[in-house]
Amino acid sequence: MASIHPTKDALIRTVATLMEHNTVESITSDQVLEVSGISRGSLYHHFEDFSEVIEAAQVFRFGQFVDRTCVVLAELLVAAQSREEMLNGLVEVTRNTQSEYMRAARMERIGAISKSNNHPRMQAALGAEQERLTQAIADIYREACEKGWGNKKIEPRTVAVFIQAYTMGKAVDDFTPEHMSAENWNYLIGEILSNLFLNPEA
Repeated sequence: MASIHPTKDALIRTVATLMEHNTVESITSDQVLEVSGISRGSLYHHFEDFSEVIEAAQVFRFGQFVDRTCVVLAELLVAAQSREEMLNGLVEVTRNTQSEYMRAARMERIGAISKSNNHPRMQAALGAEQERLTQAIADIYREACEKGWGNKKIEPRTVAVFIQAYTMGKAVDDFTPEHMSAENWNYLIGEILSNLFLNPEA
């Protein structure tokens, strides 16, 4: 996030922290002011309304996810010395991102994207974070291709969008009464990675 006024930053971070244990809808301005110790006047000096504080916190948390993902993928690319090591690392990342532990994160991201559809102010801010993630994944795939590990027939941005699509798409199975086999799902993704994305001969 770009440099912002300390008070504004504190309000955003307070809401972001409250979101860890509360639904967005249940967080009130009184609660935020009490936890942050910031006055109501200061809140409305930095934000048009309380909904803007909530939106900013959702974008902030989305951005934190982007940062963590970029670091993990960049470290993987640096550490991998071969196509096999890159593939094994991506398979492990897949197991983590597709796990039950990440269910809440998947739903939160989907919720934020859905909400932004009807809020132009939030859509612009969230879109910038989303673009940053897409570009980061695309850059990593581009570098993998330059090392001779990737399929140059597939554009890096296409790969980046597809990877995010199957990561968030797992939510389709998250809330149904019957669930697919996690191992079979990870196997399918592994096959796509191995035989299509990280297959320079494809």
